[in-house]
Amino acid sequence: MSTGGAPLVEVENLTVHFPLSAPSLLDRLRGTGRHRVVQAVDGVSLSINAGETLGLVGESGCGKTTLGRAILRLVEPTGGRVVIRGVDIAALPHAELRRQRRHMQMIFQDPYASLDPRMTVGQIIAEPIHTHGLGTGDSAREMVRDLMATVGLSERFINRYPHEFSGGQQQRIGIARALASQPDFIVADEPISALDVSIQAQIINLIERLQRERHLTYLFISHDLRAIRHTSDRVAVMYLGQVVELADAKQLYRRPLMPYTKALISAVPVPDPVVEAKRQRIVLQGDVPSPIDPPSGCRFNTRCPSVVDACRHHAPALLEIEPGHFARCIRISPLYPDIDAVAPGATPGLA
Repeated sequence: MSTGGAPLVEVENLTVHFPLSAPSLLDRLRGTGRHRVVQAVDGVSLSINAGETLGLVGESGCGKTTLGRAILRLVEPTGGRVVIRGVDIAALPHAELRRQRRHMQMIFQDPYASLDPRMTVGQIIAEPIHTHGLGTGDSAREMVRDLMATVGLSERFINRYPHEFSGGQQQRIGIARALASQPDFIVADEPISALDVSIQAQIINLIERLQRERHLTYLFISHDLRAIRHTSDRVAVMYLGQVVELADAKQLYRRPLMPYTKALISAVPVPDPVVEAKRQRIVLQGDVPSPIDPPSGCRFNTRCPSVVDACRHHAPALLEIEPGHFARCIRISPLYPDIDAVAPGATPGLA
């Protein structure tokens, strides 16, 4: 859990745009042609302290995975800075980036797709060790055995191939591979979503134990708010490429400020049939807009139950509404943090 130390990862105004096909010649002659882009991540700024787990949640397609990959530069950022251990990863030439990669690794959502089917478990885990010159020969093999034991795999599996394992075992192989380079920072991209429910808790407990033992820092990406609540120190909520709320995990679940966050939390089942029957679910109307042509103003204005006309014209900034609690909404402010108590039509965030 969080140590309260200095930021290990600092993301500043990170942007990832994917270009679509160029306009046709006829469009260009008419003067109507323009390059269209998918605004997958648009101006995200956040920091992750050493030893902390930052949870990242949001609906499918909001840009969570793209943000995680861009932080590690598995996807090239369009703009912004990513500073890890004092080094701007986004600006490094590829030769230097390769040397820095041992300090930052990723656990992938689909464990089987992330493993080379032509390599044995021993070869998969040993690859980062050889790549970063951390061991050779007998020392490398001993490191592989230790890593397998650490994630709960018997060393007798060392010469088996990925297809011979269950989904949970495949994810353990992926975690061992991520640990092999002795990283400080790991992006866990929905590491339990492809697993059986009976296995999910085991993997979460393993990830938490490794954090305690190895002083790891995590960006934990998931659409499962129960898993995020269990694992995270702080939580960032994404919507259509932007972070719309960021707070301590307990504070966010106890007192969400954004209507979008309230709707997400209301969708989490309560393991009490009496409470579950009485509580009110917030159902958002409409579909998520396209990241190719996002709405003007607040990007949530097309689905927000508290929208006013000003929301369609003013793009809100991510501001600190309460101590350590940030939100992106013109209908609230530090003086008026409760959107349900704000006067109809009022926009205290614009004052």
